[in-house]
Amino acid sequence: MKKRVIWAFAAVAAFTVSVFAAQELSAPLRDKWTAQEVATLASMRLKVAGVRPADFSNAYEQKTEAAALGRALFNDTRLSKNGQVSCASCHSAAGQFEDGRQFGQGVGTGKRRTMPVMGAAHSPFLFWDGRKDSAWSQALGPLEDPAEHGGNRVAFVKLVLGHYKSQYQAAFGPIPVLGQLPENASPNGSDAERAAWTALSATTRDGVNRVFANMGKAIAAYERNIVYGESRFDEYAEATVRGDARGQESLTLQEVRGLRTFLNKGQCVTCHNGPLLTDHAFHNTGVPPVDPKNPDRGRIDGLKQLLKDEFNCLGPYSDAKPEQCGELQFLNTNDAGQLGAFRTPSLRNVAARAPYMHAGQFASLDQVLQHYAASPKAAIGHSELARPGEKHAERQTIRLSAADIQDLAAFLHAFTGPVVQPK
Repeated sequence: MKKRVIWAFAAVAAFTVSVFAAQELSAPLRDKWTAQEVATLASMRLKVAGVRPADFSNAYEQKTEAAALGRALFNDTRLSKNGQVSCASCHSAAGQFEDGRQFGQGVGTGKRRTMPVMGAAHSPFLFWDGRKDSAWSQALGPLEDPAEHGGNRVAFVKLVLGHYKSQYQAAFGPIPVLGQLPENASPNGSDAERAAWTALSATTRDGVNRVFANMGKAIAAYERNIVYGESRFDEYAEATVRGDARGQESLTLQEVRGLRTFLNKGQCVTCHNGPLLTDHAFHNTGVPPVDPKNPDRGRIDGLKQLLKDEFNCLGPYSDAKPEQCGELQFLNTNDAGQLGAFRTPSLRNVAARAPYMHAGQFASLDQVLQHYAASPKAAIGHSELARPGEKHAERQTIRLSAADIQDLAAFLHAFTGPVVQPK
């Protein structure tokens, strides 16, 4: 495997150098870049994301019947306590598959910003704190969350088997023998729901969980087909790699200045890299908490929830073999750097997704960039950003002028492309 990686890296490097040399010999480009910068731009093109990696924990994610059921479930408001909230309520297909609110709004009000579903199949961990390790497991969380759908799994399973029985069987095969189920029961929720759940036999609880898990797998199969489309940035990066002078006109001169800042002194590419413009990791960057007296602990608590989740990759409802759950098996649960850390969001279509950060703390891109330029201390944990006058092992102090911020904000609009979804 290491040899393949080294060979692939060498091949990409050789290709990039040859293209860069060709640029020097062809018609002059409007914008000149170093060989290393060309390589970085090449790695950020959406097309190099390739085929979405298979989720071994979901054997049904590429099954047409599962995706069809998932689409129906995604849009069904009956899957909520008040009959008015569906997945689509917060993840609207009419927009960016999110809601544009500071806090997610279901049957109640959440504490964090809604994240879009595009690119979820590429990410090893989901939610701002990474408390889920698959798209199907993530889909289950909001259903029983009291602030989101606010329901319980027995009620959901009864609805699915009452209204989608044939579709369920087409996707997942025979339905487990469940017997007579109560109206409401769940290991989560009210005291009455938990008591009703405990009263069920172990076999019945397992059968309910299996159908519930398959609901998540169906929704994930649908969401897998919702993807980002190419943006003006992708056109520019492709033109630069190919030495196409006319193609570089995809970006304005101000946007190109912003791109240079993004790659260099802005240090944005440190975390926002690759074709989805995210490192899929978790960082504390000193974002101010909404409630200073009760700051969100982020990833450090998300890790604990993930490891005890019965629907994780190693759980009984996963389709993966234990050796296929490497991400879960090698987590560092004692990393103090995870305190106050949150998942790096993709910057694709970022200009269309205000407000920003995990709790919508900033209303505009300008405010986000001003935050990074100021590099404040973290209210909880330790910020990774280098502050003026401090020695930092991995980063330099971010120094941005007002003009740099304007250029960067302008450039970030170039990441906006269409959202491609099933017809």
